[in-house]
Amino acid sequence: MATKEVTTQSFEADIKDGVTLLDFWAVWCPPCRMQGPIVEQLSEDFADQATIGKVDVDSNQELAAQFGIQSIPTLLLFKDGELVNKFIGLQEKETLANAIQEQL
Repeated sequence: MATKEVTTQSFEADIKDGVTLLDFWAVWCPPCRMQGPIVEQLSEDFADQATIGKVDVDSNQELAAQFGIQSIPTLLLFKDGELVNKFIGLQEKETLANAIQEQL
């Protein structure tokens, strides 16, 4: 299962149930391009357990502002609609996988 494109419009429905990891990124951001494959791997590893999504900050500025995202990549982890963890900067797969596992 590929990562889900999350937008300002779909956000509420996307994070409402279960565990959701959102990668706030932009095409022009080199660390984001390094984070991308890691996020893709996580979406495969947790395909039936968690939602893994990407939010393009350029086309979803309201959403980025709502969470005070000032540097990217920033990854937000939600459990049943509540923000439970925030990671700023490039993250290793293990770090994110462990955080997701804790919430399942």
